[in-house]
Amino acid sequence: MPVANQRVHHADPLPHRRATRRAAPFAVGLAVLLTAAVGCAPQDDTDAAKSPAGPSAEAAACAKGRLATETAGKLTVGTDKPAYAPWFRDDDPTSGKGFESAVAYAVADRLGYARTDVVWQTVPFNSAVAPGAKKFDFDVNQISISDERRRAVDFSSGYYDVRQAVVALKDSPAAKATTAEGLKGVKLGAQVGTTSLDVVNDVIKPGKAPAVFQKNDFAKTALKNGQVDAIVVDLPTAFYITSAEVTDAKIVGRFEAGGGKAEQFGLVLDKGSRLTGCVSAAVDSLRKDGTLAKLEKKWLSEAVDAPVLK
Repeated sequence: MPVANQRVHHADPLPHRRATRRAAPFAVGLAVLLTAAVGCAPQDDTDAAKSPAGPSAEAAACAKGRLATETAGKLTVGTDKPAYAPWFRDDDPTSGKGFESAVAYAVADRLGYARTDVVWQTVPFNSAVAPGAKKFDFDVNQISISDERRRAVDFSSGYYDVRQAVVALKDSPAAKATTAEGLKGVKLGAQVGTTSLDVVNDVIKPGKAPAVFQKNDFAKTALKNGQVDAIVVDLPTAFYITSAEVTDAKIVGRFEAGGGKAEQFGLVLDKGSRLTGCVSAAVDSLRKDGTLAKLEKKWLSEAVDAPVLK
């Protein structure tokens, strides 16, 4: 889900911290989280019988040497290419810059993996959520958690609460809309297989069939060329598009979460992965101690309030 370079130029220090440097109180807290999370992870009867009880034992089960990763001693992380800002910087997931790059390294750190132990792999968006065995340990690519996708893959706990937004050229008929009803008569576009497209079909319900694109890059090109009146993307992406990529465009507005429940991005894992509980526990610990909030403030600070489309 595209956007380009983020304006913040300071590298995030979190990816460089080694697990051995963390203070004892944090280790205890993570152990407690792991107790609950690992208990929900897939485990055969033999392993369960051999495992000693207690938080320290569960934490040990999620230690670097015990995790059944794709490559022993390494953590393989997938994402699409290009890797867009503000989620990544300069199409380089390895940099630790950009919200999702920083989150991936922070999760790795909580699991005991140094930055040099993280191996990045190019995985197209649709391949990441398709049924079948994966070659990554987890994938990070602005993928919304949904019951439908859970039938094919596992998700970690959510690492980002997101809203969808509408972007239109300033002179487009869509630019004056203040409600979803006001968008019914315009030509809309969104990326295939995304929550953005779901919002078009299920919330806006336009009178014209929406244009569907393989990548948001194609959607942006169509917007600039007047092939569509507006596109739907996640809110941080919308802010970057309008500020840096299509400067004669504006954010028409954003949508509230349906049913009062926020849409969340989650890390994707293989269906039934033995890593799911451990990765979720790492994400939970990052949320609990405020790390996710700090990373969001640093890398997604432009995704502030936008008008609500009702």
